[in-house]
Amino acid sequence: MEKISSEDKFKAQIADKKTTVAVFKADWCKDCHYIEPFMPDLEIKYADQLTFVHIDRDELPDLCSEYNILGIPSFIVFREGQELTRFVSKLRKTREEIEQFLDRSLEVAEALKS
Repeated sequence: MEKISSEDKFKAQIADKKTTVAVFKADWCKDCHYIEPFMPDLEIKYADQLTFVHIDRDELPDLCSEYNILGIPSFIVFREGQELTRFVSKLRKTREEIEQFLDRSLEVAEALKS
């Protein structure tokens, strides 16, 4: 998962025609570390449909404020600069919940193409 360290690079990435999953997290976040072991598998599973990037909320606080990132990890799916879906909750996210979110996000992306 590519780390995005500047707002300009983030804006360029989410403007892409391929759907992008932005994962907002932080080094000190226990729930962010909880998802680390299975995220590479999800990246492989969805590689032909989604690009995954991560943003450290402590490195880009203004960007996180702009996108109203209050809890982490937070997932926002974008295509061509438009937010399609968002997965934010105060509860720890399981692999199954993240996969369901990604599947739903792909359905939304496909529906918007029509």
